[in-house]
Amino acid sequence: MRGVDGRDQELARAFGTHRAHLVGVAYRLTGSRADAEDAVQDAWLRLSRLGDAELAEVRDLRGWLTTTVGRLCVDRLRSAQRRRERYVGQWLPEPLVTTLEGGEDDPLASVVRADGVRMAAMVVLDELTPEQRVAVVLHDAFGVPFDEVAATLGCAPATARQHAVRGRRTMAAADPPPRAALVEQREVLDRFLVALRSGDVVAVTSLLHPDVRFISDGGGRARTALRVVVGAEKVARLFLGLLRRHGTLPVTAGRAVLVNGDLGMMLAAGSGWGGRDEPGGRVTSFAIRDGLVLGVYEVVNPEKLVALPR
Repeated sequence: MRGVDGRDQELARAFGTHRAHLVGVAYRLTGSRADAEDAVQDAWLRLSRLGDAELAEVRDLRGWLTTTVGRLCVDRLRSAQRRRERYVGQWLPEPLVTTLEGGEDDPLASVVRADGVRMAAMVVLDELTPEQRVAVVLHDAFGVPFDEVAATLGCAPATARQHAVRGRRTMAAADPPPRAALVEQREVLDRFLVALRSGDVVAVTSLLHPDVRFISDGGGRARTALRVVVGAEKVARLFLGLLRRHGTLPVTAGRAVLVNGDLGMMLAAGSGWGGRDEPGGRVTSFAIRDGLVLGVYEVVNPEKLVALPR
């Protein structure tokens, strides 16, 4: 903040009303809470440094900030794409973990309510190119006109439209499930955990969608599956094999939390699961379709768990 005069105080108040929205935009673009918060802070710095004449030209502050955050995220997206080429194992977005008791005073409360930040949707967004992701998120989710999307990407509006078309095709082909009601999530996961504890492979398999996918992200920093496990029987046998080996599982021993707004489990750092301390804990989330578990997403990379609630 440049000063504490009336102009800057008023500007800071106005910016504060849009901050949660901007964090949501940046998180959907980057999949990283740290990158999202950095982009929002940089957007504030750019706003606060505008001269009076430049500020007078900003007719729609929310729109100006949304576009600015989009531009700031483009470089972060491209950098993340390069990092993924050297990444060990599977890549998942940084989870947004909130408590079941979290209220409106939780700064992430309004962000995780959005259907577009559910883990199943974020995983598909990670399959898009940076240009496709920016076009789909800014235009389709937040209504940014294509001429502004084009300015963000440094391309022609027609090219920005084409990026959005290709991104939509990928999203449609992946068909991520919509967010199930929390009461349905509770019922399905309760039955799933009971079946796991029973050790009955038939019971566990019956609660898994035929196309279920188990994706685990350790980033080479924690022991986990390096490849995606697909299919109800394979996922059931993986979980039950780990249960027999260790006597418990993170999903059966963890604390119930909300992960990107959906029901999930969190195992604290230093829990000693598997006979050794986890460097940063584990966060597991689920996707539900037709009353069955369609996706299991496990984040173990400690670099992605630094913001876990204590």
